[in-house]
Amino acid sequence: MPRFSIVVPVYQVQGYLRACLESVLDQSYGDFELIVVDDCSPDGSPAILDEFAARDERVVPVHLPANGGIGPARNHGVRLARGEYLLFLDSDDSYTPGTLRAIAERIDATGRPDVVLFDYARTHWYGAVKRNRDAEVFGAAGAEVFTVAERPELLDLFTVVWNKAYRLDFFREGGFAFPTGFYEDAVVVYQTLWTARTITLVDRVCVYYRQRRRGNALRTPSREHFEVFAQYERLFRFIEERPELARWRGFLYDHMADHYLFILRQRDRVPPSSRPEFHRRAARDLRAHRPSGHRLGAHIPRTSFTLLSRAPYALYALHRVAAVKRAGLRRRHRVWRRRLRKVLLALHGRLVLRRALDPRLAVYSAFSHRGVLGDPAAIHRKAQEIAPHIRSVWVVGKDHVDALPPGVEHVLPGSRAYRRVTARATYLINNVNWANDLVKREGAVHIHTHQGTPLKSMGADLLKYPGARRGFSVPKMLRRADRWDYSLVANPHSELVWDRAYPCGFVSVRSGSPRNDCLVRPEPGRRESVRQRLGVPDDSTLILYAPTHRDHRQGGYAPTCDLERLVAGLPGDHVLAVRLHPSLARHHERGLGLRDLAERGLVLDVTDEPEVADLLLASDALITDYSSLMFDYAHLDRPVVLHTYDWDTYLAARGTYFDVTERPPGHVTRDEDELARLFASGAWCDEESTRLRSAFRARFGGYDDGRAAERVVRTLMLGEDMAAVPVVPAPGAPSDVLTRS
Repeated sequence: MPRFSIVVPVYQVQGYLRACLESVLDQSYGDFELIVVDDCSPDGSPAILDEFAARDERVVPVHLPANGGIGPARNHGVRLARGEYLLFLDSDDSYTPGTLRAIAERIDATGRPDVVLFDYARTHWYGAVKRNRDAEVFGAAGAEVFTVAERPELLDLFTVVWNKAYRLDFFREGGFAFPTGFYEDAVVVYQTLWTARTITLVDRVCVYYRQRRRGNALRTPSREHFEVFAQYERLFRFIEERPELARWRGFLYDHMADHYLFILRQRDRVPPSSRPEFHRRAARDLRAHRPSGHRLGAHIPRTSFTLLSRAPYALYALHRVAAVKRAGLRRRHRVWRRRLRKVLLALHGRLVLRRALDPRLAVYSAFSHRGVLGDPAAIHRKAQEIAPHIRSVWVVGKDHVDALPPGVEHVLPGSRAYRRVTARATYLINNVNWANDLVKREGAVHIHTHQGTPLKSMGADLLKYPGARRGFSVPKMLRRADRWDYSLVANPHSELVWDRAYPCGFVSVRSGSPRNDCLVRPEPGRRESVRQRLGVPDDSTLILYAPTHRDHRQGGYAPTCDLERLVAGLPGDHVLAVRLHPSLARHHERGLGLRDLAERGLVLDVTDEPEVADLLLASDALITDYSSLMFDYAHLDRPVVLHTYDWDTYLAARGTYFDVTERPPGHVTRDEDELARLFASGAWCDEESTRLRSAFRARFGGYDDGRAAERVVRTLMLGEDMAAVPVVPAPGAPSDVLTRS
């Protein structure tokens, strides 16, 4: 008996069927049967099915003599199923790698529950991939096994069967079957969740749900949408036959009312000529099934519900027309309101700009208002220590306010408080350009810290790479950079790059990189504290893998190395920590392979760690590709490995200032086999690694001596002589400390 029976109904999907079947057959967990039911498809799908059946004995082909619809096709597959668990997969969707293994391990860990729910991501025809918007439900704290009464929010999830695994005995004993017609999934989903004694969740993206540009039957006007009435009739009858389910009658009624209203509101559902009939039948159901004394859910529009359930269709149609007109008026009102707000903001800005600058006010921001981070954070902390009379205010987005350290004063971007402090601040420190509407005032000091030593093309150099500057204008960016007074540089290489990439009127300050102070002069005990918090034993070797963002890829993500294979090749006392680029923290890939590996204890997912410096200090080696972290990490004099599997592509898409593979900070690998062998053999930390690292440090160590933040505060904010905090000169660096760009 196989572990899984996977039922795939097929009808007119010849363009997607191969990808669907291959996603199942290529799973690393192979104990399954794949029951593919050809619902008398008129295209080339039957031939594709036969081809796969001849290729792999796990494929069970079924050719139905007549088309009956997706419900009956699934039922036919259920009757043939022999597995312990039953899964359904639509033939234009696909499984992500490792899905079946993740589900099997969850089943084993939770004692063979009746139902297993897993997450999905929508894949759009134009290339975007977006994780389910309710993904947080899968990661919410709670018991590992539960009933739907204990987690009723599961009933509000997308009502589909293809993100669930059912214990076959439970499914057959319950007599569950798919009805004919549209909205058939809802019947089985609700019936199984209501009656399941044990349910569990897999917090992992297991299904790619294809969003087709055309061909979605549910978005095609037809009378088949009338099937929704029969489906809800079945569900109410199911509850009536089981008194123990009476508690769900109110929920089902609200869901039905909301569903009927939704279908009527959409133009691509019921044909105009059939709308009065749909309205009458919906009103009949709403009157017939309303529980005694039931109060509608707050999310259901009361006026629309009243007109649907009590008034003729003509009144409801007038209400909908009026609602559309009101929406248009509201849109016009919003336009005028926005225009008025702009005028008022401009007047307020002019009034604020008439006030004098505050010589004791500094405003900070980092990484587009993500919090107290990076170089600005290091300057902020040093200013609090040696210039406490200067008030520090941070600009922080509302999504990051909760993560602020205690006692940090902040304003929200675009707020009145933001406009007030940015207009009056004498010092403005950022590692990202300030917004266009920020006015550079006479006497205000703008300090730009950048985000590390540049390897990839920046600023004006991006004009040669259209893909890398997608979504923003280089001329506008340079106009924002014209506001800089000082540009901090960490080494001679950075100074030369910033001079060319940002041809503006700033002064280059050979200060060193403030964010690297904690690496050059580590705080005693910080490394040990971070390792303890991460759960890394003192005698273990911690390897940090931190790949960078890919501008040329949709969503910025490029498939990384095979992490599971890499971990398998590491010695037993080695721990692999993975940090995705911050821009990918909510990427669907994180909810796929990385989340799976982390839950299995194979890797540590440290993407959410706010301070990357903590991870650098805690680790014993770094694996990266083209990230500026390699320059920071070199200060720790620990092994670095560059995994440059897509070097040629990256070079063509983004461009770099030098070939890092020719003069790297450590060993360079070009494919997964090479990377796995490097760590399995221990060569990653050999004498050659030490030699390469020493040469790299000599080339890019520059001005980092552990006092960069102090140098910035004393010279640029307190006006002290640079000689009071002398720069440790880099080899071959000019002797003067300031250079006009």
